Amino acid sequence: RHSELQDCFDVHDASWEEQMFWGWHNDVHVFDTKTQSWFQPEIQGGAPPQPRAAHTCAVLGNKGYVFGGRVLQTRMNDLHYLNLDTWTWSGRIPVTGENPKHRSWHTLTPIADDKLFLFGGLSADNIPLSDGWIHNVITNCWKQLTHLPKTRPRLWHTACLGKENEIMVFGGSKDDLLSLDTGHCNDLLIFQTQPYSLLRSCLDCIGKNAIILERQISLLPPKLLQQVLKKITFWTAANHREEQRAQKEESENKYLWISSN
Repeated sequence: RHSELQDCFDVHDASWEEQMFWGWHNDVHVFDTKTQSWFQPEIQGGAPPQPRAAHTCAVLGNKGYVFGGRVLQTRMNDLHYLNLDTWTWSGRIPVTGENPKHRSWHTLTPIADDKLFLFGGLSADNIPLSDGWIHNVITNCWKQLTHLPKTRPRLWHTACLGKENEIMVFGGSKDDLLSLDTGHCNDLLIFQTQPYSLLRSCLDCIGKNAIILERQISLLPPKLLQQVLKKITFWTAANHREEQRAQKEESENKYLWISSN
């Protein structure tokens, strides 16, 4: 309501109706998982980010990072952090070198003690994005990953870090939900930020070539054999799904060819 509007709230131009408003906040609330309760810390200083929505957050050490999001009618590519010990804002972090595009509905995932992985989102031009970036919080530099597939954009997705520093992205949409709302996704994208371990590479190789190595597999030590059997099961299932997908595409293409003729 009008009496509740504060400096931390930006009102949407078309939101006023019977003394009710909607818009954007930049206030901070904390959920305590032990007491199962919320509290609002008193911010001690610094320049906070502008009130926004559809931004992303990530925690590294004692800092909570905020990147991008929608501010009124624009989208941002600014980076801030909140010191979670002193409750002070950093202000906009000056970045050297190349920057990611302005965006919202993206993800920011911690992948090391000093690195954050940014993926996807919706650009300022309402274009779904498929780019990935790594930010080093020590040097304050962004580095774009150039080997990501350009045909798998995502926004409103989720992302988390795997056991071997691979980023797993699930769900979301491949379209601008505001206009199309037809591109919901249920596939899993996996991005590597560093080479897999030698053990992982060997297990994958054995799993993919289980038929050729059938006689040798039984000679492996018990613990290693257990890992190998899991990999064989995984790659057998993966190959089966790929065969089914190829057969489905072949049938669909055949139908299209018959229809066109």
